[in-house]
Amino acid sequence: MKTSVYDTYVQRPDGRQMHFDILVPSDLQDTETVLGFGRTYLAAKGLPQEILKTEKCNYCHMESATASVEHDIATHGFSILEMENCG
Repeated sequence: MKTSVYDTYVQRPDGRQMHFDILVPSDLQDTETVLGFGRTYLAAKGLPQEILKTEKCNYCHMESATASVEHDIATHGFSILEMENCG
């Protein structure tokens, strides 16, 4: 499965910059849907959803999905790859 990777940055309430990738099926082109997935992830982390802004979530590249990413997408519609300050 091919996935589109959206490189995402948000400013956390504690001042640290959070960096994560949102991975979605390659045929999903709707940015608002991708942003919604990012907001769902932030809510699950206990962070305010409004800190995710359109200009901080950009299409980066396409890549082949790993088995765990495919499972996440089949279950939730998206997968998150945590990069920095996500804990």
